[in-house]
Amino acid sequence: QVQLVESGGGLVQPGGSLSLSCAASGIAFSRYDMGWHRQAPGKQRELVATITTGGITNYADSVKGRFTIHRDNANDKVYLQMRSLKPEDTAVYSCNAKGTTWNYWGQGTQVTVSS
Repeated sequence: QVQLVESGGGLVQPGGSLSLSCAASGIAFSRYDMGWHRQAPGKQRELVATITTGGITNYADSVKGRFTIHRDNANDKVYLQMRSLKPEDTAVYSCNAKGTTWNYWGQGTQVTVSS
C-alpha cells in the first residue's frame, strides 16, 4: 500500500519559518519525481516545488528564494523548507510522487501564516 504522509504544518507568524516533511512508503522512492503543491481556500491547487530523481529542482515564482525542496532517498523522505512566510502562503500543502505510470498524493498538512 502506497502512503505519503506529510507533517510539520502549523501556525506561524509572517516572516517566520516552517519545515514540512513527507514520508513515503510502498514505492521505490528514488525512482519518483517528488513535489509539493498547495491549495488555499477557494483557489485551485498550485505547484510549489518539485525535485526530480536526479535532484533537479523547480519552484513557483511566488516562492523562489524563500522555499527549498530537498529529498533524502536513504529515508524515503522529501522536505520543504519555508522561510520569510507570508499570509498568502496559507494553504494545505500536499506532497506528490510522480512515476512513469503512477501518480500518488498525500493527505496534506495545513500551514497558516497569521499574526
